Amino acid sequence: MNDYRPQLAKLCNQGRIQEMKQYPQHGSVSTYAHVVRVATTALNWSRALRLHTSEDELLRGAVLHDYYLYDWHDPVNKGHATQHPLRALKNAEEDFDLTNKERNIIAAHMWPLPPNRLPKSREAWLVCFADKWCSLLETLFMRGKK
Repeated sequence: MNDYRPQLAKLCNQGRIQEMKQYPQHGSVSTYAHVVRVATTALNWSRALRLHTSEDELLRGAVLHDYYLYDWHDPVNKGHATQHPLRALKNAEEDFDLTNKERNIIAAHMWPLPPNRLPKSREAWLVCFADKWCSLLETLFMRGKK
């Protein structure tokens, strides 16, 4: 298996991805650290389970799944839980040429919120589950880590 870290590092220096470092996600964990953790987790699960996913699309979709570029803790950002995937998708489409699979990974990562935005590929399901897993770990055990 090839080392994905150079590809991930290159991706993280494109668009406005570095801006995510300034926005908190869970406690003091930045949105940037969160999306990198989700990408790494989803890819590791894919490889461990031998799911034969498109690793390029998996990584891009995972890194861009929270590309909303604002502090969701600010009260002005009401409805964040269901609306941020669409904001992330809009921002990602402005900065990147996305595949349909990558669009679905971003838009559906909060499933079952809302229930009609369903993941449609192995990659989208992996990111959806990895996002929930990483969010749980960050909320419970990484409140002081960036």
